[in-house]
Amino acid sequence: MIDILIDRLTNSIRNTISGDQFNTEIIQVIVGEKGITKKDWVFDWKNEINDTNREVYKLVIVNNEKITQGLISITDNNDHIFMNLIESAKFNKGKNKLYEGVPGNLVAFACRLSFEKGYDGVVSFIAKTKLVSHYKTRLGATIFHGDQMFIDTPAALKLIRQYFNK
Repeated sequence: MIDILIDRLTNSIRNTISGDQFNTEIIQVIVGEKGITKKDWVFDWKNEINDTNREVYKLVIVNNEKITQGLISITDNNDHIFMNLIESAKFNKGKNKLYEGVPGNLVAFACRLSFEKGYDGVVSFIAKTKLVSHYKTRLGATIFHGDQMFIDTPAALKLIRQYFNK
């Protein structure tokens, strides 16, 4: 279930103190990789990384790969990408977060990956009930059934242009 606020759609990630924007890259996390410890995250990312049906990616600032800004777990469903989990690093949560744009950046990546795989940008996820309206507004997501939502081609293109057209 996706339970993260999309704080702001930025062109990358933005420092909340200085307003400076930083280019990012997304790197696949491999089994046994150091630096993602249980104490730093709410979700059990070790289980996600070890699940052979899932791929986990980390968002980092270019030239600063040691500090993970956020994580996403996805599954390739052979016709679309399913987002299992998304989480911002602890220092990117709450009203005193260091960077804005982390969740939006990760969702845009999932949309881009969907296009790369020939799925027309379609991404689905299960939303926490109280956030359904938020995802409709911020991501352009559509309700499929109950709390199941998806991002269609036009909404995916909008997100990709926001984050990846530099």
